Amino acid sequence: MIIDLHTHTFPDRIAAAAIDKLKHAGRITPFSDGTVQGLKESMPRAGIDYSVVLPVATNPIKVRSMNDVSIQLTGKDGLIYFGCMHPDCEYWQEELERIAAAGLKGIKIHPVYQGVDIDDQRFVRILARAGELGLTVIMHAGDDIGFPGEVRCSPEMIVRALRAAGPVQLVLAHMGGWRNWRAVEKLLPQESVLIDTAFSLGEITPLHADDYSDEERKLLSEEDFCRLVRAFGSERVLFGTDSPWTDQKKSVEDIRSLPLTGAEKENILGKNAQRLLQL
Repeated sequence: MIIDLHTHTFPDRIAAAAIDKLKHAGRITPFSDGTVQGLKESMPRAGIDYSVVLPVATNPIKVRSMNDVSIQLTGKDGLIYFGCMHPDCEYWQEELERIAAAGLKGIKIHPVYQGVDIDDQRFVRILARAGELGLTVIMHAGDDIGFPGEVRCSPEMIVRALRAAGPVQLVLAHMGGWRNWRAVEKLLPQESVLIDTAFSLGEITPLHADDYSDEERKLLSEEDFCRLVRAFGSERVLFGTDSPWTDQKKSVEDIRSLPLTGAEKENILGKNAQRLLQL
């Protein structure tokens, strides 16, 4: 079984505009149209059995309605929806309880898009309550390609947030912290966290040939990626693509081509997520 723990979709009515805005902000190429149908068409080509859709609430007013959609759609056509939460949501406790009662497996938070540091008390309280409710939290970690220089979720901040929040099942996207990988390797393997592989291996596919230099395009090399896998242990690494920002089929092939053992690849591609999602 192959499970993509990190994908994004947009409602059909706004998908084209959202993809256009994001691709120009990050100067990156999308690999689908950002719709649910686009994701469902991509999955069989890649041999993916389930994709987890992670909604991001950029405005606290949108939290309830976005969660309504996740509750309505989860479990259909191989798509598992997480809920969302915003640090400025006034009814955050009630909404986390509703998410848990509805059977959603967790929530997605994005400190950069939401403009609040992860070690701010507003996020700490969300992490703490999610932990009490048994909700997994998947969090954008590290820098963001669309917001260069904006630091909201560095490894140091993550350690402080965990110390303040207490026990919570936290998945740090982008191999623990996008473009923060040296600090990730130094500070985070000893923490009780999981990491996902989304948008971390190989190279960025730029929107235009001159958008990034050869050096700027580079993400983790195979050697550095495998070293991080073994620093955390393969049982704490989960496959994610960040679709539509990478191609699901190529992402699966990239993991399969790594100099890891068969058991390590099996853990990453699906076994760990199957356990996490209780599938």
